[in-house]
Order: sequence, then structure tokens, then C-alpha cells
Amino acid sequence: MDHSFENHIFKNKKNKSFPCGNLKMPLTIHKALFCMVAVVIVTFHGTRLFYGLGEQTERAPTHQLRLPRQVSPPGPCTCPVGSVLLQEHLPNDQYEELVKRRAKELHQHKARTTSVLSRLLFALPNSPLQYPIQGFKVLPLTKTLIPGLALDPGQRSIFKVFLSVSKGLLTTEFPADRVKVEGQGGGRLLMESDSLVMLNDLLTKVSYTTTDYHIHTGDLAFFQFEDHKAVFPITIKQTSLPVLYDMGTDINSQVTITTKTFLRYPQLRMLLNSIRQFYSNIKVIIADDSFEPENITGEHIEQYIMPAAQGWFAGRNLAVSQVTTKYFLWVDDDFVFTEDTKIEKLVEIMEALPELDVLGGRVQQNQFYFSLIYEEGEEMEGGCLHRKSQGKFNPLPGYPGCFRASGVVNFFLARTQSIRSVGFDPKLQRVAHSEFFMDGLGSLMVATCNHVGIGHQPKTGKDKDHARYAKFRSPGKEENKFKLQLHFFKNHLKCVKYG
Repeated sequence: MDHSFENHIFKNKKNKSFPCGNLKMPLTIHKALFCMVAVVIVTFHGTRLFYGLGEQTERAPTHQLRLPRQVSPPGPCTCPVGSVLLQEHLPNDQYEELVKRRAKELHQHKARTTSVLSRLLFALPNSPLQYPIQGFKVLPLTKTLIPGLALDPGQRSIFKVFLSVSKGLLTTEFPADRVKVEGQGGGRLLMESDSLVMLNDLLTKVSYTTTDYHIHTGDLAFFQFEDHKAVFPITIKQTSLPVLYDMGTDINSQVTITTKTFLRYPQLRMLLNSIRQFYSNIKVIIADDSFEPENITGEHIEQYIMPAAQGWFAGRNLAVSQVTTKYFLWVDDDFVFTEDTKIEKLVEIMEALPELDVLGGRVQQNQFYFSLIYEEGEEMEGGCLHRKSQGKFNPLPGYPGCFRASGVVNFFLARTQSIRSVGFDPKLQRVAHSEFFMDGLGSLMVATCNHVGIGHQPKTGKDKDHARYAKFRSPGKEENKFKLQLHFFKNHLKCVKYG
């Protein structure tokens, strides 16, 4: 819009070209009328009209504004140069059927994880409606007052508001003589009165009750006065019971050490001996899927025997399932505790920053970590994922050498409850580490620190099971191919780049 007329009228007062602001100018009738017209024009541009000194202001209607109804669905993502195209690792004769089954599973996943609360909402300008914009939560099937409903318009002879919902019932108190209410106990409520005070009093007593039992969903409430319309969210959620862990008085009641072993008993015994040098009473849980299990004894040691060669992630699941402390420290069976292995320092940070779920350290001098960059992509094609080695995010305030990442090395302290909620996919037997953090992307807050470390035992190759272990340790082409096929379906990806 051209504002040249406004600019002509309201120039800098120092230039003496503002007719209404130049007090030295004689005030004639024509000049007075000119000033009144100018004020009306400028206030109209600001979407308010002033009807008289001391009177309430009237908002301009907003029905002419055009806003998008929702965010457009994501388009195809772009695979970074050097990506593995997952379709190339799928059987050609099964591809179309796999895509159909994957699309069905994705639809069900979205049905479980999204609701109307994901819809894009806009607050239009200069609305006389007052309503809650965030934080209104109700229990399923429980009558709850809607806080903050009110109307603040200019002068009217009649005030009429509408309120409607789709997943609940609306009620209010029995109205006074000068208030009319229609739709009591239904999904659409009309309230009308010639008294703004009485209408607002009744609005403070409007309640919402869901019609169905659902543990986590949402509703949208539509609130209208004349041409002014507003929408606000209602979160419907069954409150969860907290799962709390008694931290006790020392590290032994706070942390359990967990590991998975397979055909490496000399290394395992060296690890256990090093643990006892620094932590004599801390519990150690061992998941063991060796072919000929050897009995590992000792105080505060629990060994769980698995069927042979079940794999890396199955063993992790078993070990973590037996943890009873708030935290567990994951270590490989060929690590060794040193003076730098200060579990207490990791606990200190996790307690100070309760939003953290995983905190990694370094193995010898290697502080391995990575970031995961994910683009959702088009629904039928799938998303694009880039794992960036040594990729990191912002530092942890107050802890030099610590920063956020997406994944860390196999030496980390973790919140037991958080890790159980993600789990380790037992389909991945040998090609597995980053995959856990991929599954936890968006659920687990991960960080890494360089001031806590652990040692790594030297590789001698002299123990009796070394050759057999090496055969299982190095995955073949088929296992790598299986992992890529799993990413295609399970993680809805079309490509992955490892860098």
C-alpha cells in the first residue's frame, strides 16, 4: 500500500510541515477538519478506528486475511553425494510389494504419533477474543474448566459467541436471566447476552469433557465472535506414573556396569580385574552368548547365558533389562579401567543436566562421536540420512570439553529408563552401533565429554578362540546388505551416507 499521503501529513515536526503538530500555526476550522481526517486515515491503516475520546476501540475485521490451512507435506529429499541408495540392495522382484507394506506401516506409525495438535494454527491480529494458546491439558473423560476465555470488544447492544469442539462436550453453569445459552452438553455452545460482564462471567465457567478414552491425543476448540475467529489446542493426555530410582548414598547404588561378551574370556577377566581396582562393590552384568560358556564368578557379578551367537544387540537388551539402578555404564569386554575412568564425573553431569539421556567419554585418546542429519523426504520414496563422523552440536554450558552429538563411542553412561524405551534391535547381530542412535534420534539427548576415559586392551591374537571370534567379528556382504534393507523398511529411508 502507498503511504505517501501519510508521509506527507506526518513529516518530522522539526521541519514544521506537520499541520496538526505545529502549535504556532493558527488553528482555523479548515485546518482542524484536515487534522481530523488525517487521524482517521492513519488509524485505519493501523486497523483501529477511534470513535471518540475515552471510548473503547473497535478492531477491524480479519476475515479478509488469507492464511495457509496447514504445512505442506515434505517433498523428495536430496541424497548427499556418496550416499548408499538402499533400493539398489533390495530384490527387484520384491521391491513394489515392500514399498506397499512400508507405506502401510508408515501410515499406522503416523496415526499413533500425530494428532490435530500437529496442525498449524494462526493467531489473527487485533482479535477481541481471549483464550488459552498453550498448556491446556485435560484428563480423558474428566470435566475440566477451560481457563482464560473472555471477550473484550467495543460497545454492542448484543454480545454473541460460539465455541465448538469435535472430541468432547461443552458445558457451563445455568445462565442468568439476561444470558441465553444453546447447545449445553454438546459439541457446540452458543452464548448470548446484552451484558458483557455477565457473558464473561459465564465464559469463565465453561468446561470441556472428552467423549472417548484416549491416553494421548488432542482436540481443537473453535471460538468465534462476529467475524473474529480463533482456534486453540486442547491436549488430551492420561498422566503417567513417574518411574523414579533411589540414588542411595554412593556410586554402587547409582550405576551398574554392563557388557556383552562372546568368545573373549581372557579379555573379560582383565576387564573385571581392572573394574575391581577402582570399584570393588559395583555391580557388573554380563550377557554371554559364547558357544561353550565359562562360569564367571565373583561378588556383585551377574552372568546371563544366552543361546549361542545371538549377537551384539540381543546381548545389550538382555544386560540392560536386568539393571536396577538409575544409570548404567556400557563398556566393551576388551576395555580396561584406568585412573581416567571416573564414573562419578559422568554421574555429576547427568544429574546436573537431567535432559541428557546418554553421555559418552573417550576410549584411550579417541573421543569418537557423530551427528545424524535427517531429512524426512516424500512419503513413498523415504528419507535421507547423513551420519557425519566427528559431527557435533553446541557445547554443554559449564562443562569444558563436553558437547551435544547424535551418537557416541561404546563407552557411555545412560539413563536406564530412557534406553529401555528405545531398545536395541536384535535383528542386528554384528553390524550394529550407529543403528541404536539412529533409532533413538529425536528421543535421546546425547552428549560426549573428553575428561573421562577408559583404556583398550592390546590385541595379541594368541588366545584359543581368536580365529573363531574374528570370523564372527567381521561381517560378510550379506549381513551388510541385510542392514541396508532393514534401514529401507524400518527407518523409511531411501539413502544413507556414512562420512
